[in-house]
Amino acid sequence: MTVEAINLSFRYGDKTVLDEVSFTLTSGRFHALLGPNGAGKSTLFGLLTRLLALHQGDVRLAGQSLQKQPADAMRQIGVVFQQNALDLDLTVSQNLHYHAALHGLSRKEARVQAELELERVGLQDRANDTVRTLNGGHRRRVEIARALLHQPSLLLLDEPTVGLDVASRKAINNHVRTLCEQDGLTVLWATHLIEEVREDDQVLILHQGRLLANGPGHTICKAEGASNLSDTFHALTGAG
Repeated sequence: MTVEAINLSFRYGDKTVLDEVSFTLTSGRFHALLGPNGAGKSTLFGLLTRLLALHQGDVRLAGQSLQKQPADAMRQIGVVFQQNALDLDLTVSQNLHYHAALHGLSRKEARVQAELELERVGLQDRANDTVRTLNGGHRRRVEIARALLHQPSLLLLDEPTVGLDVASRKAINNHVRTLCEQDGLTVLWATHLIEEVREDDQVLILHQGRLLANGPGHTICKAEGASNLSDTFHALTGAG
């Protein structure tokens, strides 16, 4: 699903947090939203998920306006937020079934989809365990499974690997990339960790609320006269 963000701006009081940000997400691609902490990534996600009201601009998902057709547009979106949103005292299965009910899935549909998504993240044997007993990497996998229960076309992940070890970060990153390749899922992955981004990714570099670069990573590097994304990121934002 193609996603268009058009002149998105947002202010907290007198402070401009996003300044006329525009971009297009291509259907079936992994897009990396790269920016240092405080760049405006979470605010952008808040606008894309309607947690924050649009002050200026619009978002179109497969041509549907988030402003004018919010219910239709939101049905196309799955979200993994930076903060864990699972109920720790419920089982993995209970968390998934509760989320499925919110999306209007029948019990049978919820059961089938939950089993499918847990199998894809390798946690089918933990379905009856409480979330509290899972490690951080496994909790993130459950959140991804939950976000995909209603079969969205767009998956948004806001700093999904914060606090995880290197092996868990790599496994989750690879899993999401596989979803793009095998299912044609459109993905926007927000991070400040340069090692999670590849030079053939579609890369959006956000800094102080402004979109400084947008395109294939290797093209952005070439434009900045840098040999790699890390040097390019530092040159554009001053961040390491």
